[in-house]
Amino acid sequence: MGDAGPLRRARALLFDLDGTLLDSLPGIEHSARAAFAACGLAMGEVELRTLIGPPIRTILAKMALADAAGGMSEEQLDRLVQAFRLSYDNEGWKMTPHYMGAAEFLRLMRAEGKRLFVVSNKPRHISLKILEARGTLELFEEIVTRDSRKPAYSGKREMMRSLMERHGLEPQDCLMVGDTMEDAEAASATGMMFCLMTHGYGNVPVDSVVPVTFRFDHFSELLPVAEQENYLD
Repeated sequence: MGDAGPLRRARALLFDLDGTLLDSLPGIEHSARAAFAACGLAMGEVELRTLIGPPIRTILAKMALADAAGGMSEEQLDRLVQAFRLSYDNEGWKMTPHYMGAAEFLRLMRAEGKRLFVVSNKPRHISLKILEARGTLELFEEIVTRDSRKPAYSGKREMMRSLMERHGLEPQDCLMVGDTMEDAEAASATGMMFCLMTHGYGNVPVDSVVPVTFRFDHFSELLPVAEQENYLD
């Protein structure tokens, strides 16, 4: 699992959503199937779990490429994304629980004086809706998504740099908690520590050249460490 020292040193914790705090697979799968059906398209033989992380347009394009020779036109993809959004905004988001122990972990960190933030590719309006429904929205100082500003952020690296600048945070003050290589690379590029949630959808190999400061499988494994060993003084 690793040494809990990084949690003691970090004043601010930045969290990805899909695959880190939220088990998004059931809701995304439900709405992806609904979107393909509504557009009269067949889903390809892909493992959706391995695709979650990037924006939904990228995910749907990869799902369709496996089934449509030569890929899809931008117009078809536009319709597919629109159908997905319609389903997800009405039904899919409700199938998105916190991972076991995540909410308790967030509350503990907040009680211990940690500053909590979200950095996610998920659309802002649905991120807020899910976190509010799960009772954790108020624990975060800010929710940063690609569409939090216009023009949209190019990716998590830019989101994280902007967040640190606005909140007066130095890289050594921060720990990014995520589940994908994108999260790990963004943390490395901004100079902050990275904590990998291995219960998520991504894969950062143990021998990866991208540094991983801390790894754990479940939030429940970290809670007793934080409570019993008093690492958070």
